[in-house]
Amino acid sequence: MPDGETALNSRVAPLWWIVRTQGAPHTLVTQVTSALRETTGGLPVAHIRTMDEIDRLNLSRQRFNMLLLTVFGASGLLLAAVGIYGLMAFSVEQRTQELGIRMAMGAQTSHLRNMVLGQGMVLTVIVAAFWLTRFLTSFLFGLKAWDPLAFVLTPLLLSIVALAATWIPAVRATRVDPMTALRFE
Repeated sequence: MPDGETALNSRVAPLWWIVRTQGAPHTLVTQVTSALRETTGGLPVAHIRTMDEIDRLNLSRQRFNMLLLTVFGASGLLLAAVGIYGLMAFSVEQRTQELGIRMAMGAQTSHLRNMVLGQGMVLTVIVAAFWLTRFLTSFLFGLKAWDPLAFVLTPLLLSIVALAATWIPAVRATRVDPMTALRFE
């Protein structure tokens, strides 16, 4: 029953009506609007939306935040890969004489490549994952210290990135000419 109190309340805080339909919701807009105007005494009806539209609007901020966090995470992963690559490239450049001597002494290229790759992979030791998950547990909601998915996938992903970043310096180390390396200062 419409009354003055309902009209006053609708000006301060709008009323929300939820109508369940069996068909397509937008086909019944005029019927629902006229029924609500009769019920409320002619109060205006606006912002008619389906539950799918409301869900989409409510989740849009969370989806944007997730996209933003994904972009930041991917940027951090890219920076880690560039940092590992730079460190390994610098290390190979500094060890040119050593690598040349090893090759002159008969070291196989696969041994040199595996040595450089192993040195790069030390940066992603699983022991650090134990410490990191315990450290992050205090900051993140819903993350257990022994979450198997995070505990397996994170070091695996970081290992793949470290392997890819270390591969180029490792291949470059195998192409060192022993005579040029021995003359290198």
